[in-house]
This record gives sequence, structure tokens and C-alpha cells, in this order.
Amino acid sequence: MRAALRDPAPALDELRRDYGPIVEMGIGGLRLAVIGDPAVMREMFAMGADAYRWGHRYNVVGVRLVVGKGSMIVSDGADHGRRRRASQSAFSRPRLDGLIPMIVDRTDVAIDALARSSSPGQEVDLYPVGRALILGITLDAFFGPRLAARADEIGALLQRPQDFIEAPALEQLPHPWPFSRRAKVRADRRALDQIVGEEITLRRADPSAARDDLLGALIADHSLSIDEIHDQAATAIGAGFDTTSAALAWMLVRVGRSPDAWARLKAEADGVLGLPGSATPRGRSTLDDLTYSRNVVQESLRLHPAGLVGVRQAARDIELGGFTVRRGTLVVWSPYLAGRDAATWTDPLRFDPDRFVGLTREQQALADQAWVPFGRGPHMCLGFGLAQMELALIISRLAQRLVATSSSEVPPPVGMVVNRPTGGAVLQVTTFAAEFR
Repeated sequence: MRAALRDPAPALDELRRDYGPIVEMGIGGLRLAVIGDPAVMREMFAMGADAYRWGHRYNVVGVRLVVGKGSMIVSDGADHGRRRRASQSAFSRPRLDGLIPMIVDRTDVAIDALARSSSPGQEVDLYPVGRALILGITLDAFFGPRLAARADEIGALLQRPQDFIEAPALEQLPHPWPFSRRAKVRADRRALDQIVGEEITLRRADPSAARDDLLGALIADHSLSIDEIHDQAATAIGAGFDTTSAALAWMLVRVGRSPDAWARLKAEADGVLGLPGSATPRGRSTLDDLTYSRNVVQESLRLHPAGLVGVRQAARDIELGGFTVRRGTLVVWSPYLAGRDAATWTDPLRFDPDRFVGLTREQQALADQAWVPFGRGPHMCLGFGLAQMELALIISRLAQRLVATSSSEVPPPVGMVVNRPTGGAVLQVTTFAAEFR
């Protein structure tokens, strides 16, 4: 248990190797059922939402402080359904397609800034570059350009809460003391609510300021209270940029070690996104035609899901993998282990985007069962389509404009809630000429 909380990836590998597809462990009144087998996860996802709870006491410790008690990710039953439905229209495929030019343009701006601040051949940590880029995209996509212009301010308000939920559980326990770390997190959340509240007030006062983004959908849904709107907004910002920026860092780490992959990404992007001076295409075909880029995203997420584990609590006694999981047990399922399952994937630790090409029906079914970085079912990550689209477009544009390589070993993961490469994504970067634009 100590190892799992201190350095989760090797502890998960050890549990799967030494004890099997589902392992129970615990200390005191805390019980965990750790699932590493894709077939057992399929059983878990197939059960109705009434078999589990997400608003359990362990989420109350730290996560609920950050996202709010009205967030869909700590909600159950009718409340969860209502809050999720209020957000869904913002993630429709036509709306996501409309974001393509904005994502590519913001990526160009980030590359231009990188070119001004670094020299050809210099080693650069691209993790903070990607993190700032994705925060700007997230704010623009969800809340519009006014909030996107305040990305630095909002990013600073998000950092302490993100660090807080990665801290040991004892440090997250509720207490009444002022000036503590917990109190500062509450203050950051109030400041974020004020920023979002200003945008809500502006839109309600001026109908011409309305947009068909996430905030617009939340405002238009009259079943939500103002506190619930703020909680969905805070959830979307935090979940929308922190996990995706970590996934981008891992993708850069992997592709930077494969010159062939980098060259193939560039060749594909030249044909789909266009050459210098051309307008960025938009629509369903744009993403559909980035076939290799999407495979790179899929393969990177297989090996490095943004979250090593997902957690839900058994609301009643349930049967999983031939065992009884008792009511109150935390069911800890691992997309990290499923993505490295030797019974599903040939040479599972090798980075190979082409492994998804030409699969038989049986192979495709096994791959679908084991590829679960966004979960499944009614609590599946709502932003999975946006995240995959961002990653495919960003890596495509980066490959068009940069040559980035690394000869070092793949770094170990760090982070209990969000899985990031230790030391960031350090690559030797050569920037293409600014005339690209």
C-alpha cells in the first residue's frame, strides 16, 4: 500500500505480475480491489452505475474541495445525469470540428514563441510549452477568447489545487485552520469562480455575447444552480488541460525517440493541414485524414494514459473476476495495466503506432477492450473527443515545423492523479524558418 501511494506504476506492475488480474489489499477500514485485467474491467464497466458511487468519502478528502460538491465527477444518480447532460452539447462532433483552425493557429503561435526563445539544436523541455498551449486551447474552446486571454492568471490559480490533489491523503484531510495549504486552495477556487462569474454576468447582460461553447451550454440549462455552473467550469478547466498536457508530453517523449515516426507525421500533415500560407482546413475529413497522427495518439495513450488508475466505490457487494468485492471497497481499475496486457498486445512495451492497422475483428475487439484511457460507460470522460483531436492536431503541426529528437531512455512516470514523465519532455529541437507562416 505504501509503495502504491509513493510510486504507483511499479507497484501496479508488481501486483499484476505476482497476484493476478484482481487483487484486494487494505489497511484499517480502507479496502482496495485493484484490477489490471481487461476482461475483468469489461465486467466492471458492464455493470450499471447503481453498482458504484463516485461521491464517496475518499473523493471528499481532496478532489471535491478542488472541483466542488456539485461537479459531475463526484456525483451519482440523477444529479450526475443532469449535470452531464447540461455539458454534452459543447462536445458534439460538429462543434469540435469548428475548433480545428483555432487549435492549429494557437499551436503556430506557441511554435513562433519557442523559435524566438531558443536556438537551433538546443535542448528544450516541451512539457511547459505544451501545458501553456493546451490551457489556452481549453479556455478558448470552453469559455471563449476573453478567458483565454487570461490564461496566465488562470493557470496560476490552478497550480496550487493541482498540486494539492497530488499530495499525500493526510495533507488533504479537512480542518478549520486558516492560512493552511487547504485554505489557500479554497481561496484560489474563489478567485477562479470570480473570473468565470464575470463572464457569466457579461453574457447574461448582453445576448450578443452568447456563444455555443461549454459555458453557453451551462448557462442555457436552467436545471443548474450558479454553484453547479461554477463547479462544472472548474472541473472542465482542470481536467481538460492537465491530463491532455501530460498526454502530449508523453507523446513527444515517444515520438522524439523515433525519427521515422516524426518524418511520417510531417509528411501526413503536409498533405492534410496544408503547406505554408494555406488556410487550415476544417470539418470531419481533416481529422479523419490524419490517420497516422491518430494512431500515434492512440499508441501513446495505450502506454501512458493520463491517469494510471480510475477509482469508484462499490455501492453493494459485486462479483468481479470470480471474486466477491464487498460493499464499500474502492474499485481501482488501471488503464495503464490494461494498455500493457501481454495477452492483448504483441510486444506490449514497444511503441508501435502501426499496431492498430489491419486488425482482424477478433484483434480489434481485444484492443477495444484493453484501450480504456478515458474509461467507459456513463462516467466516461466527456472530453475524450476534444483531447484526442487536440493531440493529433498539435503533434501534426509540431512535426511540420520542428525537428525534435532525443536519445535518452524513456523516463519513469510521476504523479498519482495525473501521470507525467519525470523531468518533463526534454528534446533537442531545431525550429523551421519563420516563413512557414
